[in-house]
Amino acid sequence: MKNIVEKAIEAGQFNTLVAAVKAAGLVETLSGPGPFTVFAPNDAAFAKIPKATLDVVLKDKAKLTAILTYHVVSGKVMAKDVMKMKSVKTLQGGSLTIDTSDGVKVNGAKVIQADIEVSNGVCHVIDSVLMPK
Repeated sequence: MKNIVEKAIEAGQFNTLVAAVKAAGLVETLSGPGPFTVFAPNDAAFAKIPKATLDVVLKDKAKLTAILTYHVVSGKVMAKDVMKMKSVKTLQGGSLTIDTSDGVKVNGAKVIQADIEVSNGVCHVIDSVLMPK
């Protein structure tokens, strides 16, 4: 079974996320034993961010690292577990608010594909990039 990074590369819909993970120097961390839960924005989610804004963020390693680690939760949190939560603490230190009133939303981003199991955790695909406060 592939790890988080290998699976994201293989899927082909996370090119911006993979580039961001590489730019932030997080490949080794997210390839590590974990387990991790990643709320993974796909390329369409990143496309919602103005290109100029994205270019600035990709060059600011500290800001980029904060944004990316805001999408990662320690432990393997499957969809059935997420459904029982109101919020969850991220590796960045902030919390994500979970809303299960209409599907599953994390800070307003809709989970469009859940429970993609990987060797070091689980990924849930989301339709927007989460920004820490």
